[in-house]
Amino acid sequence: MIDDVDRGLLIQAEAAYDVVVGDPARYGPMAAALVRLARDHGAREALVVALRAQAWFERARLANRRARALLDEAVAIAAADGLTARLGEVLVTRSAVNQELGRVDAAVRDLDRAGQHVDATGLPDLELKRASLLQNIGRLAEAAAAYRGILDSPVATPEVRVPVANNLGLIESLRGRSATALAHMQQATELAPAVGPAFVAVVAHNRGLVLAQSGRLAESLEVFTAAEQLFRDAELPLGEHLGEHAEVLADLRLLPEARELSQRAADELEHHDVPLMAAEARLRVAQIDLLRGEHDAAIASAEQARALFRRHRRTAWTARATVVIAQARLAAGSAGRADQDGCRRAGRVLAVHGHAAAAVDAELTAARVAAAAGSTAVAGRAWRAAQASARRGPMLVRLKGELAAALAARLGGDDEEVLARSRAGLADLARHRDALASAELRALASGHGVELGVLGLDVLLRRGSPARVLDWMERTRAASMLRAQPPAPGAVRDDRAALAQLYSEMAEARRTSGAPLAGLTARQGELEARIRRAVWQLPDAGTDAAPLPSAQVRARLDGQVLVAYGRTGADQLIAVVLDGRRSQLVTLCGLAELRDERESLHFALRRLAAGARRPAAARASAEHALAGLRALLVDPLQVPPDVPLVVVPVGELHRLPWSALHRGPVSVAPSASTWARAVDRAAVAPPPRDEPLLVAGPGLPGAAKEVERLAGGYAHATVLDGAQAGVDEVATALGTASLAHLACHGLLRADNPVFSALQLADGLLTVHELDMRGIAPHRIVLAACDSAADVNMPGDELLGFVSALLSRGTTGLVASVVAVADVASIELMTALHTGLRGGATLAQALHTARAGLDRDDPAQFVNWCAFTAYGAG
Repeated sequence: MIDDVDRGLLIQAEAAYDVVVGDPARYGPMAAALVRLARDHGAREALVVALRAQAWFERARLANRRARALLDEAVAIAAADGLTARLGEVLVTRSAVNQELGRVDAAVRDLDRAGQHVDATGLPDLELKRASLLQNIGRLAEAAAAYRGILDSPVATPEVRVPVANNLGLIESLRGRSATALAHMQQATELAPAVGPAFVAVVAHNRGLVLAQSGRLAESLEVFTAAEQLFRDAELPLGEHLGEHAEVLADLRLLPEARELSQRAADELEHHDVPLMAAEARLRVAQIDLLRGEHDAAIASAEQARALFRRHRRTAWTARATVVIAQARLAAGSAGRADQDGCRRAGRVLAVHGHAAAAVDAELTAARVAAAAGSTAVAGRAWRAAQASARRGPMLVRLKGELAAALAARLGGDDEEVLARSRAGLADLARHRDALASAELRALASGHGVELGVLGLDVLLRRGSPARVLDWMERTRAASMLRAQPPAPGAVRDDRAALAQLYSEMAEARRTSGAPLAGLTARQGELEARIRRAVWQLPDAGTDAAPLPSAQVRARLDGQVLVAYGRTGADQLIAVVLDGRRSQLVTLCGLAELRDERESLHFALRRLAAGARRPAAARASAEHALAGLRALLVDPLQVPPDVPLVVVPVGELHRLPWSALHRGPVSVAPSASTWARAVDRAAVAPPPRDEPLLVAGPGLPGAAKEVERLAGGYAHATVLDGAQAGVDEVATALGTASLAHLACHGLLRADNPVFSALQLADGLLTVHELDMRGIAPHRIVLAACDSAADVNMPGDELLGFVSALLSRGTTGLVASVVAVADVASIELMTALHTGLRGGATLAQALHTARAGLDRDDPAQFVNWCAFTAYGAG
């Protein structure tokens, strides 16, 4: 007979288990207290139930070995006392813990034994654990069928229905059935609050994952951010959440952020009793290292993960690790026949188990290894298999399918099919990019299309049509700048204000101590990261414009010649030369030949700007490099030396001093379409020439002199200097300026280009702040070091002042591609403004001003090289 105390403890233990499942952090201590009470009173059945509750709490904390020990004790007591129904319940729970410990055989034995003891009410939980086991070993179709059966059960409780709907959503997403997956996630989302905060957090996290796999990446980031807070509120470990969040960031090509999160996830999970989760996290680290070009590190991490997967017989995950190893070896040039065969087997395994996206990667990799080894027939079959597998996947998977089809067509010599598949893939990528509100994310997204762009370009180069080559290159460069998106002045207002205040404090710290304090720098990193994350999640409200065809670009030339540079798959430079009557295609040098001259020039200019001890030697080195670059890039074009030139660079060519490479006026633009639209804006709203905004930044004695000299040439100039040249004052004035001139320090942030900045009296005016406020003066002169040094991204995208201002509507700007000396630019800038007052464009005025410099003066020679006109204003 069970006495009243025993009965009371049993009721409390049952209640504790019910609530600890949904809220382990809150009710776990209650379960542990009930274990002690049941032991002390000898209440054996209550002890079994309480041990199960405490074990679930330990499992939620990823302390699975501790959970296993508690459940072993509960099993022994239940078996010894003949508590049959309790034994079944505990065995079901222990099977879940054994799964997470990687003890698959033990989990199966527990489930088989539990099946002999559970009653009808416990059957749905038993079937849930069976289906979870099938899912974890990669048998997705069987798991999905089992989950559907559980949902049909009239006795399935919310505690069972929530994970069933959640897991079914994940499976359907992996199989490429996005709408069905999201419907299941919605069902889980609606049921989860009734169970508890732990379920709410897990479901929110997995909904973010499904959104990402559905191609809704920016939306998924918002959900992941909210889910992280839910995990913290529920006091759940963050390892698995961080790892899968890192996957989404990697798809958005936010690789430094993805690497940091994936490493944190691996470190956390490897310190808990969850070897399978830890192995998955380690494989994610390998995948991101591969994307970052760190091939040896990727191989080491993937081999470590594969060994764990094999030990625990996780066939599908073993296959995924095999593919990553082969990809890294291929990139490192060491892949062989074993990698090819391994990827082919992995592809079959992944397809059978329903891992559609991973199967596409396996087939693509097998084909690449085969092609590199000369096995063209094998490569063709694998590429066609990848194309077929990708058809129903999300956008990034379909993109890989189009790439596979294009590569197969190239192998078969079918140029029309190569173009068709490349065009289709780039159109898919454009739709993906259009869904991203952040200029940074749009620029990064273009990296997914680099290989498709090169494939199409190589076909068109063989056909020799300059106009078609130019039109194709316009598809694949600076596409993110075609977005006409309204500014978001109120976005992350509080964080932006806090960052502005912090920049002010850092400026004061520099004045008083000569360097920013370490604590301020750390706080700066936190705020910048938070602002970037928030902007990534802004709703899209923009409209995209299509690239302009070459005929429309030609109509705007008006006596100028446009030169658009491109890069072939063999890293050779080509150029399309377009004038008012004809176009021509010119084959140039290889990139390797160019790099030595470029580095030599930049080194010499840095020495001259810093006051080299042997200026004559530095000057000779610079002149030699300029001559070399001119011979490689300009002379073969046979453009008359005095004809105005519009230059559209590619990749590394963006940081060249183009004004010094051609004798006539030069304008530079990220794309021909960007330049043509700037021409149209300049024609519609020609600027007044007598009311400029002139700004002198701090720490530059020459800046104040420069602004004073310039103001003397205008009747109604607005001058901001000293304390008046603060961030808010300058930003507000820029918002209504037609012509602005900023003489101040420029700070290039290659690590975080949206926070490249101009130093003002009380802090920094960043690219991000200009973009958020929608600031775009009609014309602007940035008399600042490195102000034109936008960071070049894969896909011929740019991030920095030039791209931000031109994309917002500025028609033209003058900026420097290298460091320049203070004071030395006064003569150049005075002459530049003289030309502007006379009605010249920025390119014309800069050309005339440069001609008047004393090039024998090292500092003036640097200025002659450094400053370039951008756009068409």
